[in-house]
Amino acid sequence: MTELKYRRVLLKLSGEALMGDRGFGIDPKVVDRLAGEIVEAYRLGIQVGVVVGGGNIFRGVSVAADGGDRTTGDYLGMLGTVMNALAMRSAIERLGAPAVVLSAIAIPALCETFTQREALRHFAANKVIVFAAGTGNPFFTTDSGAALRAAEMDCDALLKGTQVDGVYTADPKKDPTARRYERLTHQEVLSKNLQVMDAAAIALARDNKIPVVVFSIHEHGAFVNVLKGKGLCTVIDG
Repeated sequence: MTELKYRRVLLKLSGEALMGDRGFGIDPKVVDRLAGEIVEAYRLGIQVGVVVGGGNIFRGVSVAADGGDRTTGDYLGMLGTVMNALAMRSAIERLGAPAVVLSAIAIPALCETFTQREALRHFAANKVIVFAAGTGNPFFTTDSGAALRAAEMDCDALLKGTQVDGVYTADPKKDPTARRYERLTHQEVLSKNLQVMDAAAIALARDNKIPVVVFSIHEHGAFVNVLKGKGLCTVIDG
């Protein structure tokens, strides 16, 4: 029996993580690889939720930079969120695990309660939950939406897949002297201005005693290794 560090987790993926080198499009190979790791975790007996962002800020800025309307760009990003979430659900189901798409967007209290009940019901039914998380709101980011959902579902950890294996003082590919942190407190993230996740999201996770685990989503097998307590990652708590 594999010894696991976490039993119920929420994995935050950015929309850009699913694009690979395709700019605004989804890279099926990247989606399939990540779905494979999620299904592997599922088969180990881990309850897995996945929050997929749409990169709406990224798209909005890009559209505006080309002379287009920023608001239109943001809405395209939110549409991309739904496309990304559906692509991830399809890939997970194709690999033999049941999956469902829900919303991680902050909406009125009655609907929020409904979404929480739905999420817990699907977890109890042993399904992988894919949250479409584009908010179109710079004051409530997809990271914050993920932290809120992690708290509602009483997750052991909120995992953030990034470009590098943890949190660095600088880009390790450009600076050979870059130092990697292995454990940080919320205050250290603020004082050192480490842009790993929205500060409000980290605060939400901290207040609910949920560690934020940052790791490289581009390292094959990294997600499952982190769940086993192996591999390179940075833990933010306290």
